[in-house]
Amino acid sequence: MSQSLAKMYVHAIFHVKNNEGLIRPEDEKELYAYMGSVIKLSKSIPIIINGIEDHIHVLGIMSKNISLANFMEEIKANSSRWIKTLGPNYREFSWQGGYSGYSVSHSRVNAVKKYIENQKEHHKTQTFREEYIQFLIENDVDYNPDYLWT
Repeated sequence: MSQSLAKMYVHAIFHVKNNEGLIRPEDEKELYAYMGSVIKLSKSIPIIINGIEDHIHVLGIMSKNISLANFMEEIKANSSRWIKTLGPNYREFSWQGGYSGYSVSHSRVNAVKKYIENQKEHHKTQTFREEYIQFLIENDVDYNPDYLWT
């Protein structure tokens, strides 16, 4: 084969550290747009970015030239630095060190996109912790509950 071809959909989830500097509704669209520009700079394609005040979901097509760890580091480091420019509410803002990332088959992209679009409605009935653990279980990810939230 003379060229490398790939199309890797990824659904990533990450949370605000210690619930400090929660994302204000009036800043969401601008934050998501900024994250989208960071994703594009990594030669990846943002499909949808959405969340609530304490966590974010990203669905995108990852470049074949970047690892998930580097993809997430770019998004989190740059957006954390950027959001601090929005004023004193975000002085202590940072993301938790971890994240979760899941591969998404092409046939499930629209369902995942709809799930991410409906975050505000979804979290009226389910906490982030419940959602996160559900994702871990559904994706058969081994985890130690003693270290999940530290």
